[in-house]
Formats: sequence, C-alpha cells, structure tokens
Amino acid sequence: FFFFTEESFSVIGFFGFGTSFFFASHLHPAPISIHSLSSHSRRKLPPPITMKTTSACAAFVATIALAPNAAIAFAPVAVTRTTTTQSSPVTTVLSSTVDDKTEVREYFNNEGFSRWNKIYSDSDEVNDVQLDIRNGHDQTIQKILNWVEADGDIKGKTVCDCGCGVGSLAIPLAQMGAKISASDISDAMSKEAGARAKSLGIRNAKFYTSDLESVKGKYNTVTCVDVAIHYPTDKMAEMVGHLCSLADERVLISFAPKTWYYSLLKKVGELFPGPSKTTRAYLHEEAVVRDALAKAGFEVAREEMTGTNFYFSRLLEAKRV
Repeated sequence: FFFFTEESFSVIGFFGFGTSFFFASHLHPAPISIHSLSSHSRRKLPPPITMKTTSACAAFVATIALAPNAAIAFAPVAVTRTTTTQSSPVTTVLSSTVDDKTEVREYFNNEGFSRWNKIYSDSDEVNDVQLDIRNGHDQTIQKILNWVEADGDIKGKTVCDCGCGVGSLAIPLAQMGAKISASDISDAMSKEAGARAKSLGIRNAKFYTSDLESVKGKYNTVTCVDVAIHYPTDKMAEMVGHLCSLADERVLISFAPKTWYYSLLKKVGELFPGPSKTTRAYLHEEAVVRDALAKAGFEVAREEMTGTNFYFSRLLEAKRV
C-alpha cells in the first residue's frame, strides 16, 4: 500500500506526467483491472477502471520523492539534532537513533491523525491526491467485505483487526454480525474508531491501543490491512507469522508488492528527496509473504490487486490447512 500526502500534489502535474509518458511508452505493462463494488461501500466510489501500472507508478515516483511523511517504518532512523552554545558560535550537529514505534505512535496521535482521519471519512477537506488514496483504500476494504458476504458465515465469528485505524474494516464487519477486537498503535486512531462505532450503536466491537506484536488471543479471522508498509523486509515474515498465530481459520493481509518496476520507480524517486522527507515506505516480495503464510500452516485461497494513481495494494486471504 503506497500512500502520499497533500504536499506532493503540486509537483505531480509537471514531473509525474513526464515520467508517466516515458515509462508508459517504453515498458508496455499489463493493465490492472479495478473491480466494481457492492452496496456495502459507505461512500460512492468511481466506476470500474483499467489502468497501466507503470503510468500510474510514474506519478508515484514524483510523489514518494517529494512528499514528507509519506510513510513511517519500524526501522532505525537517523535524526539530526542541532544545538548552539553561548560560548561558541559554532553549531554542533548530533545524530541519534530514534525508536521508530514511538515515532509512529506520536505521528498518528498528532499530525498523522488529523490528516488520515480526514482521508478515512466523508470529509470534503481533502485534495485530489487524498481523495484518490481514499478511493483506493475503500476498494481494498470492499473486496474483503465482498468475500465475507459471499461466504455468508461471519455472524457470531470472532475477528481481530490489527492496525484498525479509524475502523474502516472493523465497523462494517461488526455490522455484519462479527465479534470484533480491533487495535491500533495510535491511541487517537483507536479512540476515533470506538467513537464511530458507538455513534452507530455498535456493541459487538472492542477498540483498544496496542502495537501489532503485543496483540494476543485466538480468533476465527485475523485482518491486517495497509499496515505492512511500516515493516522493513526483515520484519515482514515475523509479522505475518504472528498474525497467523492469532488465527484459527484465516488471515487477510494487504501489502505493497515489490516488483521490478515498482522498485525501479522507487529508486528513481529517492534521487529527488524532499526537504522535509523523514519517513520511508517498504515494498514486500509476494513470495516472502506467501512463504511466511505457508510456514505457519496457511494456504492462499483468494487474492486481489487494487491500483489507483496513488495507491497500490496486494490483498491475500489465507486459510489454515
């Protein structure tokens, strides 16, 4: 799942268009189809579309290069702190390693919460980039709801939603009759999810604050949507394994797929860092995710891909075998 911020939108028209033209003209990728959505969607989404992945990814290059706070990862980040003493006009620069879980928690409890709460709502206070991200995320959520509805057996089942955000998935699942236990590393996010559920009269959902690794228990279904972008490669398999340890029946997980063209465009984007860019987004090889699921005793049963101009997400449903 790639996501971007409003600061990047102003550069897309110039850099993104030119890059899109080049890659679309030379790489000839296969198109990605975006499926239509069912009546469970809470917002009206665009009609089904077909897009060229490299054309859309080219715009991604410009954005990830220039957008601050594009993503926050659980890996050591070197932070520069500047101090000046009265006895000397020389500025001393110190470097230190910041605890990234703390950084994630602080971001999504403050600036990040304000931004993403608007994106994951019906707010009109979003720009075109944020609206595109909202639509992409909604499509991933809707695909999960379509699967659940087709199975017709969610009522009374337990669901653990890890990284629940403001409840985009947990709330509609609760409305379908599931018993929900949902958590997020951000206290602001989990409280907002709880408030939204309460306003809808939902009583079969519990929302609390926790990082993913600390979640415990056993559930029929475990979900983790658009969270893996915060995990570096060496943490991904462990994270998938932990999710599987919580699930009796199935795991639903989405992640930003690592392919040669996404990786290339990301590398190009890194050549043009924005002045305030301090965060990173991680792509994951699908084979690594599938292998981690298999080692935990799960087999992929269904899969989907969602792609808009600024959002790309691979969705897997794995069942215990």
